[in-house]
Amino acid sequence: MDCPKAAIARLCDPDHQVSVHYIVDKFGDITQLVGEAYRAWHAGVGKWRSMDDVNSGSIGIELCNDGTEPFEEGQMLALKALLADIMNRWDIPAKNVIGHSDMAPGRKQDPGRFFDWCILANSGLAVFRGEQHNKKIPFFDAAQHFGYFLSNPDDGDCHDAVLAAFRSRFRPEVFGPLNEDDTQIMSDLVQTYFRSQEA
Repeated sequence: MDCPKAAIARLCDPDHQVSVHYIVDKFGDITQLVGEAYRAWHAGVGKWRSMDDVNSGSIGIELCNDGTEPFEEGQMLALKALLADIMNRWDIPAKNVIGHSDMAPGRKQDPGRFFDWCILANSGLAVFRGEQHNKKIPFFDAAQHFGYFLSNPDDGDCHDAVLAAFRSRFRPEVFGPLNEDDTQIMSDLVQTYFRSQEA
């Protein structure tokens, strides 16, 4: 959208069937559109771990950014404060903070490669990298354990979408075929945050 006002108008229009709990503009001003106890239509079709209706089990935050530039410092500071408050009140662990691209690879691209997940991870508000482990789990096996959904494990396009979503978050500077660094990072994430699924 051209501006936050236009985005809010669209998000409040029932004809568009899209909404969100919070929207944070570039200057860090926060507008709440839906109460946290209510379902907002921010995620759409997608899946994360065993949840196939992400709208019903999540609190959605939209950030004003067109996906082609870094996020403003004031916006990130406001997001951190908002996230910390929400996570504390709802007892949400950092590993359950995701982007739309995580739950709908290929269909959703936000927050995109310019979003700095490290800023959140350094404050305990998300995960970015895991502890290094010697054991390597095959990339797509580890990706499924972490939460990514492979609708058809034999579908190359599905694999490409999951790899792109993973890299958008964890290796935004990298393109091209799957490589050993991707496998190591994904494997470390699973073994750090989901120890019961190491095998």
